[in-house]
Amino acid sequence: MARFGRGNDQIGIGIDIGTSKVAVTIGQIREGLISVLAIGSAPNSGLRRGVIIDSDEVVSSLSAALEDAHRKSGIAIDHAMVSVSGVGTKTLDSKSIVAITSGDEGISAADIDNVTESARAVALPPNYEIIHSFPIIYTIDNQEQSKDPLGMKGTRLEGEILVVGVPTANVNSLVRIINQADIALDGLIFAPLASARAVLNKKQKEQGVILLDIGAGTTSYAVFEEGDLIDTNVLPIGSSHITNDIAIGLKTTLEIAERVKTQYVDANPESASDKIIDLSKIEGSKEEGKFPSSEITTIVDARLKELFAMVRKELKKIKRDAMLPAGAVITGGGAKLKGIVSQAKENLELPAQVGTPSLEVGGAVDKLDDPSYSTSIGLMLQSVEYGPQEGTGGRFRIKIKNVKMEGLANKAKNILRQFLP
Repeated sequence: MARFGRGNDQIGIGIDIGTSKVAVTIGQIREGLISVLAIGSAPNSGLRRGVIIDSDEVVSSLSAALEDAHRKSGIAIDHAMVSVSGVGTKTLDSKSIVAITSGDEGISAADIDNVTESARAVALPPNYEIIHSFPIIYTIDNQEQSKDPLGMKGTRLEGEILVVGVPTANVNSLVRIINQADIALDGLIFAPLASARAVLNKKQKEQGVILLDIGAGTTSYAVFEEGDLIDTNVLPIGSSHITNDIAIGLKTTLEIAERVKTQYVDANPESASDKIIDLSKIEGSKEEGKFPSSEITTIVDARLKELFAMVRKELKKIKRDAMLPAGAVITGGGAKLKGIVSQAKENLELPAQVGTPSLEVGGAVDKLDDPSYSTSIGLMLQSVEYGPQEGTGGRFRIKIKNVKMEGLANKAKNILRQFLP
């Protein structure tokens, strides 16, 4: 497990508000190691495709998850890193140029901040908030390029920055819900980046990898190369779409379709068989009907081909299609679908594996190896490392200018933590 320099007893909390559940993870640094104290969860039906549509339902689910985590840990939950995601997220490359003001001393941190802030003034719609900005490359005097220009000599600094923006309405709704729970924000982190923090290692990020977080309503992804984030976004297909397809195909309820998906489906067409699935034998079922498992595999195969085709389209945009040596790492609830790795290998033409939280965290807690909790664990890791009263944790700040944040601590009003890949 990794060691961290912050003092013992530092508590970190991550809250992931997803389409099908709210997850709360509590961790603590003990003798330089991070130990997970509790993972709480509660079902949620207040989101659609990652966007809040029923605030009251989300508040109720959040309260239940917080209570579950508190009961298991005995820890009072008063601050947290929180995920943000949903269809409508926009990412784009932005360039800006500033004059270097530090003269003979070389490029300063202030110069880098200036070019970053200038790049953040991009042509996103006015109803969007920039939550992250990551450096891609810096150019000095239109000649020398560097990923870290600090101290280099020159008169003009150009920066190419990857910007992540989320609709202001989404951020407003999320902050309002967190405020109602009397939780101070350590920061907002784009969900796939939090998942990547939990399941990817340094070697994978250096070689080139795509993290696929398959949730209930959406699939979010993050692409890393040479240690840097180069692309991230959200796709409008998740594991609940597979459940819906099965329900329609078998003419059964969503509840029974979910059980069929999790207990009987093998998404790998090569594993398809004529084994008969009898709906009447499924626990809690009042349905009648018998179907060969190969028929269900065909239904699932069609939806997964659609999802992975979307992923390849995004990779082609950044010229990385079938060109990531560390392949695809799949996490989220959808990663538990049997046969998903085979499907990913075939359709993405990449190595593939299921990603679970890395060995830098431990603790006698269930669900540590459950990929559906990767995001909340990644959020906790960020929270426990940087805490609610630390600096920005990096050069780049999240400035939420248009969001009403009444009742939150001043530190959360002005500077929200930046996720560092």
